Amino acid sequence: MLKRNTILITLVTMVLAGTSLTVSGAAAQEQVKLRLWAHQQATFNDPLQALIDAYTAEHPNVSIEMETFEYELYLQTLQTAMPAGDEADIIELFGSWTCSYADRLAPMPEAAAASFDRETFFKATLDGYICDDTLYGLPFEFNMEYGAVLVNKAMFEAAGLNYPPAWTTWDELISDAKTLTQVTDGQMTVAGFHFTNADAIAFMFLAGILQHGGSFWNEDQSAFTFDTEEARATLEFMKQLVDDGVVDPVLFNDSANWSGSAFFTNQTAIALIGSWATALVVDYPDFGEFDYVPLPSFGEEPVFAADSGWGLVASQNSEHADVAWDFIQFAVARADNALLFNTASGTIPALRELVDNEDYKAQLLEANPALEAVLPQLPYGSYIGEMPDRDLVFYSIIYPNVLDMLQGVQSVDDALAFIDEDANATFK
Repeated sequence: MLKRNTILITLVTMVLAGTSLTVSGAAAQEQVKLRLWAHQQATFNDPLQALIDAYTAEHPNVSIEMETFEYELYLQTLQTAMPAGDEADIIELFGSWTCSYADRLAPMPEAAAASFDRETFFKATLDGYICDDTLYGLPFEFNMEYGAVLVNKAMFEAAGLNYPPAWTTWDELISDAKTLTQVTDGQMTVAGFHFTNADAIAFMFLAGILQHGGSFWNEDQSAFTFDTEEARATLEFMKQLVDDGVVDPVLFNDSANWSGSAFFTNQTAIALIGSWATALVVDYPDFGEFDYVPLPSFGEEPVFAADSGWGLVASQNSEHADVAWDFIQFAVARADNALLFNTASGTIPALRELVDNEDYKAQLLEANPALEAVLPQLPYGSYIGEMPDRDLVFYSIIYPNVLDMLQGVQSVDDALAFIDEDANATFK
């Protein structure tokens, strides 16, 4: 915690010393009061407040008040306030939700859009903020749930396995996972490879389809295509992992021994989870050493599907949408400021410059060494697409059907048929 605070203070100084952006006419000539809504999360709220302070220091006629909401209340507030037109001027929004609110949002001003290079952001992050080729916001982070795993050093060394592992094939990972699995009196007490929580199942399923050369969308993204040979090959592989005994999906899933807590309580040696989970170690002060290492790929390239992460949008109801957008670009598109947010929040950068520039990259890795396994994979990410209801598809359709298949309740073919039918019904 001390290290994170030190980084935050240092970077705030860097932000305040930075060169000012071109100020819009409204921001330069009149007193402007803006509200900003965000969900309550200290690692996000603290650096965001630092960016607000830096912006208002450069623009003394502008004030920005941040209001935060507990996550579930935030979702409810967005769903009720946005249709009523009662939302704040600037809104922290998850990119994958953006297009569902696009009719309430202010697009990037024409002058800024004309000179804006979309290639400055990783495509998987920015695509969620693009609706009908119009840009409605900018992302702070790259939301990545697939591509690397947590590994427990003590367990690997106790089993006589190489650490950290450097798997080049799935067979190598499976061999290690079998060795690491522990069963007592016929019941699995340690899963060698825990991939059976909801996010891991959903994103492994999508990544497998892509890495096998398929797609889960039809050509114009008007319908899902989940009942395919590529999807079948992915589910058959996941079922084989269970049959090989590296995890018991009855004992290890979202409601029992969730992978994040299972890893840090020594109930799994390898856990498929996003890099954000490395921060959970603060709740387990006696836990030993661990690493975050890349997974093998099913295909030649480690392509994967990703949500568009958290970012900022502006309300079309704002009387000062141009100033709101000026702040968004200041906070998100300027490298020093983006670095402040990513290092203080422990998130993966959305801005390419933070990865391509060796100095920025070194600072990212100093703040969060787990990103070393992640950064080389970012160019392979593709946005999941504009789903009618992403959470419904992931958590009420893909996850339960795949889990039933892994638990032996239904066949691979039945799981694919149900997923395809139910997911496509969300368009109606």
